[in-house]
This record gives sequence, structure tokens and C-alpha cells, in this order.
Amino acid sequence: MLFALYYIFAITVLVLHFSGFLARRNLEWLLYVVAITVFPAVIYL
Repeated sequence: MLFALYYIFAITVLVLHFSGFLARRNLEWLLYVVAITVFPAVIYL
């Protein structure tokens, strides 16, 4: 269940990033938060 919620959050952040929404509202740090939380899983796998 948590994985599904995380993926929905990550996909939403990516869509908002590529649409320019995050940059206009100075929320680009959300993209970095998603990247940092994904990084340990990528190393583990």
C-alpha cells in the first residue's frame, strides 16, 4: 500500500516538474526529495 502511494506521489511530482508547475511556485525541491528517497532503493536492488 505504501509503495502504491509513493509511486502516485512520485509520478505526480514528475508530471508537475515537466509541466513547469514546480518551477513557477519554487517547489523544485520536491523533485530532489523524490530522487533522494529513490536512491537507496536503486542501490539496494
